[in-house]
Amino acid sequence: MNETTAPGREESGSTAAPGGTGELRRVNPPELSPPTGFSHAVTAGVTGGRLVFLAGQTALDSAGRIVPGGMPEQFERALGNLLAALRAAGGTPQHLARVTVYTTDVAAYRTHSRELGAIWRRLAGRDYPAMAVIGAVRLWDEEALVELDGIAMLP
Repeated sequence: MNETTAPGREESGSTAAPGGTGELRRVNPPELSPPTGFSHAVTAGVTGGRLVFLAGQTALDSAGRIVPGGMPEQFERALGNLLAALRAAGGTPQHLARVTVYTTDVAAYRTHSRELGAIWRRLAGRDYPAMAVIGAVRLWDEEALVELDGIAMLP
């Protein structure tokens, strides 16, 4: 496991993937809270492109506190954090191939689905990746209502 780096936190080193098939780079943008035991994004060099694996993002602010508010506010911050990690890895929302949404309250997610869709379109546009919503008993950040992770393919 690769620990986080100091302020600026973009890892400068790369790691060859098993079997010599590519190169992995850990990316930890300074505007996100410092990761502990994970990276915000991992890019993988592949023939003709680069895969980016985006760690689960909750509604943490840069100081590591969950933003106040309910599902829409937390979804907006979590999506913003996911997109910040993607940007730091060199990608944009249209590079997202897959996003998984984990929530502790599927009913609230459904109730706010129109508002969440509007937030998605405002932050990420109208190109939707393959997505799933999964109910969870709780998330790592105890006050979090929602967490998003994803995979992107960069040219």
